[in-house]
Amino acid sequence: MSITKAQLARMIDHTLLKNTAIRKDIEQLCAEAIEYSFASVCVHPFYVGMCSSILHGTQTRICTVVGFPHGMHRTGVKIAETMQAIHDGAHEIDMVIQVGALIDGDKDIVWNDIRSVADTAHQSGAVVKAIIETSVLTNEQKISACEIVSDAGADFIKTSTGFADGGATIEDVMLLKQYVDKDIQVKASGGIRTLEQALSMIQAGATRIGTSSGIAMIT
Repeated sequence: MSITKAQLARMIDHTLLKNTAIRKDIEQLCAEAIEYSFASVCVHPFYVGMCSSILHGTQTRICTVVGFPHGMHRTGVKIAETMQAIHDGAHEIDMVIQVGALIDGDKDIVWNDIRSVADTAHQSGAVVKAIIETSVLTNEQKISACEIVSDAGADFIKTSTGFADGGATIEDVMLLKQYVDKDIQVKASGGIRTLEQALSMIQAGATRIGTSSGIAMIT
């Protein structure tokens, strides 16, 4: 597909979610995001305040993770994480859904979990991306997740944390795009390391790419 480097950069969440990340790594991540005009940096909550100071006055947004990486936190904890992250300067919240409840078929639990975080984030104008961890789900469960995410008020449905056995696939992106409401966007994340992979995900319907390989893609 035809897409400029500048357009691609504005679709990339420049990501560093290793638990070994130190201040110097975060400073470099932010500097790279400014240089290449990435859509956001995606960091652990601990570093949101630091990123907010560095990126103040730039176009780069700050994305962080909630209930990460397994989604098994209680909803109240996810709400508290969201409130703290927004207080520290986050613009986007990538929350992991209650995956076990989804697999069990407890749709109300999953819906309430997403809706609670979405309502909290939206009060401050923050965007919510619901991570469903596609690699552990059947297609039927993925479709169910699409319906719940659409109804619960998230802004994006996101494929993966990058911490499970598998990441984003073209087939999953196409499936999610087909079954979420048309105003819900799709973020592909997990194992996307090449320009070809990123373009394939965008062609399949993704409007945001989560990756730590954004510079290699752009250059």
